[in-house]
Amino acid sequence: MSKPASQLPAVITDHSRVTQAILDFVSEIPGSRVEGSPEPEREAQRLAARAAQRAALTAGSLALPPGPLGWLTVLPELIAIWKIQAQMVSDIAAAYGKHSVLGREQMLWCLFRHTAAQAFRDLVVRVGDRLLFRRITYTVAERIAKTVGIKVTQRAVGNGLARWLPVAGAVGVGTYAYYDTRQVARTAIAMFSGAIETAEGDTAATAG
Repeated sequence: MSKPASQLPAVITDHSRVTQAILDFVSEIPGSRVEGSPEPEREAQRLAARAAQRAALTAGSLALPPGPLGWLTVLPELIAIWKIQAQMVSDIAAAYGKHSVLGREQMLWCLFRHTAAQAFRDLVVRVGDRLLFRRITYTVAERIAKTVGIKVTQRAVGNGLARWLPVAGAVGVGTYAYYDTRQVARTAIAMFSGAIETAEGDTAATAG
């Protein structure tokens, strides 16, 4: 039997915890051992497929504990999936030879654009075939993370309820993690295959 969201533990329903987890998570960009590839898109697709499989397995495993025990794995599951996805984004950037332009703004965009596109309206502007990223302050990053955190929390409530059906729920959670990681990869590939520009005041750093 499922429970109403109002009766779920704060680890799921308090989006401020998710918001802080997002801010902590994107404060450091993971390194990569991937080298620039003569066929970056092919290498990026290989990296995406591997990461999506890892994400599905990780999420499915963490979703196996039933009921209240399953709720306690929701935030660790989110962080574990973000870690896999962030490493994937880092490796895709390296495959395209653009790891040097991967910053907090680009990581936020890749990980969460498909979750809450409206949160990035003041961060990213498309100019022709280029993406122009504005350098953001902590306050702006916090606002973006809060918007994303609300969306992620709403989804996490559904995932938390699925844990009352541990086997079927684990399959569903794993499938969503696979799909979600593929979405992140799609955003990253589209970004790194084009020109990226980061502006701060009157200066900009460009990667073609």
